[in-house]
Amino acid sequence: MPDAYEHGRRDGLRLALAVLAAEEAKWAALLGDSRSGRTNYTRQVRHKALQVAQTRVQTVLNRLSPKDDPAVSAELLAAIAEAGL
Repeated sequence: MPDAYEHGRRDGLRLALAVLAAEEAKWAALLGDSRSGRTNYTRQVRHKALQVAQTRVQTVLNRLSPKDDPAVSAELLAAIAEAGL
């Protein structure tokens, strides 16, 4: 596949990681705030689902990143740091 296409795929995955990180932060702030046990349980499940999704997207991103290019590694580390992982 062309290099530009692969770079675009990695950018899309980085964007997905950023969105998942924002959603996880939102649900983390709401954990345990409700007096309803059912609501708290639902929030915990959503929070855990977002954490699992982040891990899966990170795994795919790691598989797509070239192993021999140091510039891509620096770019990837910056994106991961920005996402808060």
